[in-house]
This record gives sequence, structure tokens and C-alpha cells, in this order.
Amino acid sequence: MFSKSKINDPSPKPADSGAQKADTKPTETAKPATPASSDFKASAPKAKPPASVLSSDLHITGNLKTTGDIQVEGTVEGDIRAHLLTIGEGATIKGEVIADDVVINGRIVGRVRGLKVRLTSTARVEGDIIHKTIAIESGAHFEGSVQRQDDPLNSKGKSGSSPQQGSAAPAQDSAKPSTPTAAQ
Repeated sequence: MFSKSKINDPSPKPADSGAQKADTKPTETAKPATPASSDFKASAPKAKPPASVLSSDLHITGNLKTTGDIQVEGTVEGDIRAHLLTIGEGATIKGEVIADDVVINGRIVGRVRGLKVRLTSTARVEGDIIHKTIAIESGAHFEGSVQRQDDPLNSKGKSGSSPQQGSAAPAQDSAKPSTPTAAQ
């Protein structure tokens, strides 16, 4: 009987020392795990997502806006805003295009605003181009005006207001003769 009590007395002491070892081990392993998880978080935003591709059988009616890249192969009736916009040879855009870089291989009917605008030999543009730098290859079809600005993306209020007023004025003029206020 005494032997049982002697066994019980020494056992809490080794258990306490084992508990102390267990307490120090998780603390040591928790420290290296924390920097490893922050390393993964730091490297994750560096990866750039691939360009969104709108296929040739896709017809979109509405505006598109992204901070990423878009490659259009189909038809878009609306405005597009992106970082890099590539218009494929078979693509048609009817609306305003605003991007840091614009590469036009297809057809655009509307205004183009970009820091760097490039019309390839297969490009067809009917509208004004406002740019910082422009390149037009031989064979490209272009009807409209070209205007250089240092910041074509954010100067919409300066030069962008007069063409918009010009395009809105004919719609108002056609409405004025049919309204009674125009007759007065």
C-alpha cells in the first residue's frame, strides 16, 4: 500500500515537468509558423491575373469596367474602361474606349482615350482619338481627329465636355422643333 502512495507522489512531478516542456514546444513552433504565413500573404498580390477574353461569339450590350486587362474578340455595344485593352481583328466596339494601353486590330465606332494607342494595319476606327502617344500602322483606316494630351484618361472634363456637348446638341436640336417651347 505504501508503494502505491509513493508512486502517486513522484508522478505529478514528472507530469509537471512534462507539462512545462509541452508549454515551451508549442510556443517555439508557433513562432516560425507566423512568419511563414505572412510570407505567403506578401507574395500573393504580386501575381497578375490573365486578361479577360471576350470570345468572338459573344455580344455584350452594356459598359465594362476593370482595373485589369481585356481582350475583345466579339461585339460590345457600350463603353469599356481597362488597363490594357486589345481589340481583336474580328471585334467591333460601339462606344467609348478608355485604357492605359489600347491595341486596335478590329473596329471601333466611338472615342478612344489612352496613354498609348496603337492602330495596327487591320484597324478601323471611326471616332476621335485622345492620346499621350500614338502609333498608326500602314493600312489602318481612321476617320476622326487625333488630339495629344499629357493625361488623356483624366482630362474628360476639359476637352471631353465639348465633343459630348456637340454630340448631345443634334439630339436636342431635333427635339426642339417638335416641342411647343421651340415654337414660342
